[in-house]
Amino acid sequence: MRWLRRPRTGRPAGQHDGDAQRDWASDQLEARGVSDPEVLAAMRTVPRERFVPPDLAYLAYDDGALPIGRGQTISQPYIVARMTEVLALPAWSAAHDGAAAKVLDVGTGSGYQAAILAEMGAQVVSIELEAELAERARRLLAELGYDVKVVVGDGSRGMPEEGPYAGITVAAAAPDVPVPLVEQLLPDGRLVIPIGSRFEQVITLILPTDEGFVRQPVEPAVFVPLLGEHGFGGSA
Repeated sequence: MRWLRRPRTGRPAGQHDGDAQRDWASDQLEARGVSDPEVLAAMRTVPRERFVPPDLAYLAYDDGALPIGRGQTISQPYIVARMTEVLALPAWSAAHDGAAAKVLDVGTGSGYQAAILAEMGAQVVSIELEAELAERARRLLAELGYDVKVVVGDGSRGMPEEGPYAGITVAAAAPDVPVPLVEQLLPDGRLVIPIGSRFEQVITLILPTDEGFVRQPVEPAVFVPLLGEHGFGGSA
């Protein structure tokens, strides 16, 4: 995944609280316009260093993506925060008498995005194509106390048996909007997904309508490709 303005801070592993924690969130998130208090609180609370390989833990709070194995990455903190904010989960919950939003996290990877969503009080279902990554994330999320259902499967198809969803977030790029994901949204649900070629995309907000859906561009980025029936192809 591509990032912008990536200074190497080399913050020691585990330094995610106190002044250092506030500084990274302020510098990387609030300075770029992330303002939702619940998103910011979750980003400051979840221990990102637990979701990266031990030898890269000292880079966990740097302003960039990091490899996690199997050709996958953990996304830049800003991108995680931005996509989470665009889901507008607090507003959805407020409009539904405080109900917990059910969210589908496509592309579990390390489990970091799922942890952020769970920290915000969402009911999270996470789907991952790579069984090894799914099992590793499942164990870590349970160890940290996050109640997330992690399943192995083709995320481009979604998981209709667990829906409908107030939000769906996709941590991989698709050539076009995967219609099955839109069909699994609640009428006032939101899908946030990078759309474009394998080399550059635009993070896009998809809103369902009676006629199908409308799309709203959020900002450019580059993600790993979404594999599967409604992605860029490949074994699923």
